[in-house]
Amino acid sequence: MSCETKEQIMEAALELFSQIGFLGTSMSDIASQLKITKGALYKHYESKQQILERIIERMAELDLERAKKYEMPENEQKEFAEAYNHISAEKIREYSIAQFKHWTEEKFPSQFRKMLTLEQFRSKKMSELHQTYLATGPIEYMTEIFKKMTDSDVAARQLALEFYGPIFILYSIYDGAEEDAKKSVFIQLENHIENFIERLEKERTKKQSK
Repeated sequence: MSCETKEQIMEAALELFSQIGFLGTSMSDIASQLKITKGALYKHYESKQQILERIIERMAELDLERAKKYEMPENEQKEFAEAYNHISAEKIREYSIAQFKHWTEEKFPSQFRKMLTLEQFRSKKMSELHQTYLATGPIEYMTEIFKKMTDSDVAARQLALEFYGPIFILYSIYDGAEEDAKKSVFIQLENHIENFIERLEKERTKKQSK
């Protein structure tokens, strides 16, 4: 069994899932996309669900690679929170922009995001994945970080909402923008992150001085 062929099938399937949805794509569609027989396809994957599971595994692999690249803790949110006091504002800015590029410009994660956006109201599993990757998950992640800078969980969650909310909206703005206007979305993103980090640095300095 060729690992390369399995990866090609996974990528072709995700492309279709991002365009017509997971539920709207059949194994026949995937085979046709790859110009292979269904029999050949079933030799590598028994079902669409098995392909989806491999896609999710690949997303986890990409997450780890990115965390290592930007020297961010890879696992527990609390570890991230502990590390936050030792991470520079520039590192946070770089990582936040990298995250946005990851979900918009990089083909595989961008298609994954679009698939989840399409399917979130049609499948409980897809809704859960959408929450984990694009909604509740990022908010909870940022809340853990901001707990080190605030006096209550409520205040930390509010900061997380204020930070991530505009980023979430910018995904939609990016998707709807003409190609020559997409750069302006990154300018908006950078301005938001710069302003927010400036505010965080003031809050962190104030807390450390107490």
